[in-house]
Amino acid sequence: MLLSWIWLVILLFSVISGIFSGNSTAVSQGALEGAQSGVRLALDLAGPLCLWSGVCAAMEKAGITAGLSRLLRPVLDRLFPSSRTDPVLANALSANICANILGLGNAATPMGIQAVKRMAGPTHTTVATNQMCRLVVLNTASIQLIPATVAAIRSSLGCAAPLDILPAVWITSLSSAGMGLAAAWLLGKLWH
Repeated sequence: MLLSWIWLVILLFSVISGIFSGNSTAVSQGALEGAQSGVRLALDLAGPLCLWSGVCAAMEKAGITAGLSRLLRPVLDRLFPSSRTDPVLANALSANICANILGLGNAATPMGIQAVKRMAGPTHTTVATNQMCRLVVLNTASIQLIPATVAAIRSSLGCAAPLDILPAVWITSLSSAGMGLAAAWLLGKLWH
């Protein structure tokens, strides 16, 4: 809701500034070009997102997601202790992490929401627990092996080698996730 108001203020400020500076034609032309670019980008992203969402669904049906869940189990048990006793939470967390590894932040979001709801329990607490904060940090930093969305954007903009950024993505995503989890752990200890 707040973000909607911020965008509305920015839009109104731009229109008013364009009118007072005598550039209202440039503002309206820029708005139309921006809208066209947005639609074009959305269409360019639709194909890769559908492909990778289908790959995730196929992985789940083939049991690969369950295998990845078993593989991630030691890490998940350590980061999210309540997943030890809640298999639904463990599956939501592993599916969320797998989607993030594939660079599918949009596909990871519903599973992350499901995991947070399971962590909140039947009381549906409105106060974030340390586990919830760690999940938010992990989702925000998201370790990515295959940055599908970024590659799709680069490809749609004419990049000849959209995955040539892989080493940089691996280093930055591992670093940001590690530092974020360390900060969440430290702050959880300080304010516990």
